[in-house]
Amino acid sequence: MEVSSELLSNGCTSWQRVLLTASLLTCWLLPITARVTIESVPPKLVEGENVLLRVDNLPENLRVFAWYRGVIKFKLGIALYSLDYNTSVTGPEHSGRETLHSNGSLWIQSATREDTGYYTFQTISKNGKVVSNTSMFLQVYSSLFICVRPSPPALLTIESVPVSVAEGGSVLLLVHNLPEYLQSLFWYKGLTVFNKVEIARHRTAKNSSEMGPAYSGRETVYSNGSLLLQNVTWKDIGFYTLRTLNRYSRIELAHIYLQVDTSLSSCCDDFNSVQLRIDPVPPHAAEGERVLLQVHNLPEDVQTFLWYKGVYSTQDFKIAEYSIVTESIISGRAHSGRERGYTNGSLLLQDVTEKDSGFYTLVIIDSNAKVETAHVQVNVNKLVTQPVMRVTVRVQSSVVFTCFSDNTGVSIRWLFNNQNLQLTERMTLSPSKCQLRIHTVRKEDAGEYQCEAFNTVSSKTSLPVSLAVMNE
Repeated sequence: MEVSSELLSNGCTSWQRVLLTASLLTCWLLPITARVTIESVPPKLVEGENVLLRVDNLPENLRVFAWYRGVIKFKLGIALYSLDYNTSVTGPEHSGRETLHSNGSLWIQSATREDTGYYTFQTISKNGKVVSNTSMFLQVYSSLFICVRPSPPALLTIESVPVSVAEGGSVLLLVHNLPEYLQSLFWYKGLTVFNKVEIARHRTAKNSSEMGPAYSGRETVYSNGSLLLQNVTWKDIGFYTLRTLNRYSRIELAHIYLQVDTSLSSCCDDFNSVQLRIDPVPPHAAEGERVLLQVHNLPEDVQTFLWYKGVYSTQDFKIAEYSIVTESIISGRAHSGRERGYTNGSLLLQDVTEKDSGFYTLVIIDSNAKVETAHVQVNVNKLVTQPVMRVTVRVQSSVVFTCFSDNTGVSIRWLFNNQNLQLTERMTLSPSKCQLRIHTVRKEDAGEYQCEAFNTVSSKTSLPVSLAVMNE
């Protein structure tokens, strides 16, 4: 098999020509003379770091060796090295961050989560025969993995900003925790995902949006998944559903109930101008606190209140039923003993936990047997514990601060001399912001560093760590 100069400069075509020349039919019928091994250095890899896939026991009398993504599809080539020409050719899976060395080892810079997977190293002898195929699995951990307690991926959630909007105002349905490898997202009016109630969709690859049948001309969808509603009216009250689709065809759904304050409405129809509304007080609560589901715009002739956990008003989800006529309370199957009802329809949740998060439904029945329903969303988080900092001094005056937290679902911010840290061109943060790296430390970097872990209900700051920079 010959590797010509044309092969080395023609990209994919040259790559395929080399593979066709070497017979792959015998790729798994290999001699036992040399057992090639691969070692990941470092063994545990975090996104943003570099890794060497070191090859040992490289066979002799080779003409070509190559690296592939996967273990079966040999078209997914990363790089090929010709020992005759002492040069390499990149393949279709080369990202620009890989370097193939003459000893067979593969150097990958700035690893990402997408680099996770199987890698196969193949050697071909001077007579065109496959000598060995060796595969390994490379795991690239999120930087969050080393900073906080490992946990399942955060759930897709939606937050209404503000919680309740007045008619004529604007509201942002802010999306949190979009899934990785997102391809498309869809917004719907209501709890269902039928085409006729689709508001809009967004495709991440093209960064383009398309409007659906339920689009009113007042909605804007953003690339981060959030939906802006402008000039809202009482007709916008209700559920909204976000559906996401990633490259592996995994679907996630999230719902939110939009509340519109119609108490100041100028509409001539009193029935439509004042809608039953519930506000959670506070909007975000810590575990152990109390949350009041405060009812507004209650009709005067209400006879019965019924509270449910969730969006469905069935017996399995009933918390309690209160009859004004008989002044009686009937506890339901979803009653935990921590709920307290009031004659104005409000419901108090005591000593709340994270499991109390979610939707609650109020159903009221008046003297004419007319039924009206309203929903509210409760958000409960754990209190944040104090994080711990670790300092690593690297060669050539590089310093790495790592913030460790026992909590899940927290965010990290950095402080320098009790002020928010202003990043310079020599400072980099890991994707989860739990690692701060200062390259080529200077005198002005000296001072006290702290990290703060926080969520929507609380925050804790680590003890300060002093960085001293000595004159040479």
